[in-house]
Amino acid sequence: MRASRTPINVAQQSSFRHADGSLVLIAGPCSAESEEQMLKTAQQLKSIKGINVLRAGIWKSRTRPNSFKGVGTVGLQWLEMVKKETGLRTACEVANAQHAEEAMKYGVDILSISGRATVNPFAMEEIAAALRGTNMPVLVNNPVYPDLGLWLGALERLNQADITDLGLINRGFAADEQYPYRNHPRWDHMLQLKDMHPELPILCDAAHIAGRRSLLYPVSQKAVDLGVDGLLFESHTNPAAALSSPQQQLMPQELELLINAIETKVQLEGTTHLVEQLDDLSQQMDSMDKALMELLLRRREVKQKINLHQMGDVQESLQVSRWQKELDAWMQRDDYTEMDSQFVRTLMEALQQHRQSPQNGVESSAVA
Repeated sequence: MRASRTPINVAQQSSFRHADGSLVLIAGPCSAESEEQMLKTAQQLKSIKGINVLRAGIWKSRTRPNSFKGVGTVGLQWLEMVKKETGLRTACEVANAQHAEEAMKYGVDILSISGRATVNPFAMEEIAAALRGTNMPVLVNNPVYPDLGLWLGALERLNQADITDLGLINRGFAADEQYPYRNHPRWDHMLQLKDMHPELPILCDAAHIAGRRSLLYPVSQKAVDLGVDGLLFESHTNPAAALSSPQQQLMPQELELLINAIETKVQLEGTTHLVEQLDDLSQQMDSMDKALMELLLRRREVKQKINLHQMGDVQESLQVSRWQKELDAWMQRDDYTEMDSQFVRTLMEALQQHRQSPQNGVESSAVA
């Protein structure tokens, strides 16, 4: 979509863009789980060159009510303790004004706005009001679905509250076709915003885009090649025991190797090329899906013409017989896996149901 070019006032000395061009690196566990876990993780991360901000999930915005929602305020106490012990700056994600106020109460240095709050203008108004007069550094996650207007609107509301130390986070977007990512990066969307507002620092949340350790390097390297100002990672001293997202967290020593590979542009087993190939294949799938929908619409037009010349039970019997022969022919092909065969059967049955239905719309079938 086309978004307005309202000027955004950004602090000249940004927390999210280094003057020397080096990457801003933020890392920490997906979720704060215990005081010991937080301190041990922070101590190990502090030894990694370039990391001076520890982030941790305090409140987890979950789709389902029985999922782990984070430890809440006690986690802020752990962040405060870690800050005193290690000297690292701290960051956490907030989704409403109460979260923001609680985080500031415990001395959190950087707030990131949840993507679920970015999409809610009312929540953004309240968060901005809570931050007015603080000059708090704030990162704004992209909205769950690609909408430049909502992303910029969140920034503008913070700007109106005189918050100028601002940056963006691309953590990926929900999409119909996500593979191989957890959240699709939509690099084109990020670059459009970067072109509109080059003054805004942009960071990439590699963990939430990748969703798995094997993709962290290619996603990070791609983001760096596209000119992001920094990267966010999730790190846990024992990812296998993590209470959330174990598959996308690295041990601190693994993260150090990853950062070194990014800085030296070492090609890790050709994974960058692999992701580029997968992106291309995903675009091909999108084109095929569009072509398929065009065929279904043309099929509807043909069905409408057939409905004008219905011949009752005789024609229906002929159609059923012909459909069964078509299905048998498809099912006898040996170039399908078991999953493909089930897909073909389901699709053919849905098409036959639609053919027999007196309704004309594609939406009346099980395909919809």
